Amino acid sequence: MRNLEGIVMTPDASTWRSSAEYDHLDALTASDLAWEWLRRNEAYDADFETLAASDAPEGLSDKIRQRWGLRFPRRSTDATA
Repeated sequence: MRNLEGIVMTPDASTWRSSAEYDHLDALTASDLAWEWLRRNEAYDADFETLAASDAPEGLSDKIRQRWGLRFPRRSTDATA
């Protein structure tokens, strides 16, 4: 791997864990994979926490949906029912 200046860069493998821990990612759909990364994003988490607050400003959900590219084509079903 080379950086923009053409210098060879070797990834730091000192913190690498077993690739077997990531095997489940092979079976994910594109939307599942996107969610796995989105839910780990600190900026998204902050937006979600703001939205979840009881005093969230009107229209914030639309702003978050647009910012993060979220689409909800149909209402989710109640999994507890």
